[in-house]
Amino acid sequence: MHCCLTQYQLRPIIKQERDSAMTAQLARTIKRASNSKHAGPSPTASRTEASGVDVAALRKTLGLTRKLFSRLTGYSERAIAKWEGDEALGDASRQRMREIQRFQQALAGVMKSEFVGTWLQTPNDAFGGLKPIEVIERGEIDRLWRMIHELESGTPG
Repeated sequence: MHCCLTQYQLRPIIKQERDSAMTAQLARTIKRASNSKHAGPSPTASRTEASGVDVAALRKTLGLTRKLFSRLTGYSERAIAKWEGDEALGDASRQRMREIQRFQQALAGVMKSEFVGTWLQTPNDAFGGLKPIEVIERGEIDRLWRMIHELESGTPG
């Protein structure tokens, strides 16, 4: 179709094709959004089902403020507030929230859930006096997973 055109002649054609594809994608997205608003469960329920994570419930289960949850996840307080409101999670944030959800569930297996938030904020000799949340911020969450494994299996550290 475009075999004999130079790159300068192709640019407007390629841009037009790209713009048409983007417009079609946008129209499909708007149609899906408008269809989902008029039927079915509440937006929160459908957002939770789609992402697999209810960010507000996860944060509250951990017993953390948005500020501390922000430190735990590596996302801004503003992003967390949006996800707790009506904004859907992106792929990377969804994956991170699922990781945090699994981490919370593992911690709940070795301590009472209501103590997790306090424990995350308390200096711990097992981590060189660092708070577990600081260990996570340093990118060393594997140390916490190892601790959970040792507690679950009964093997000494």
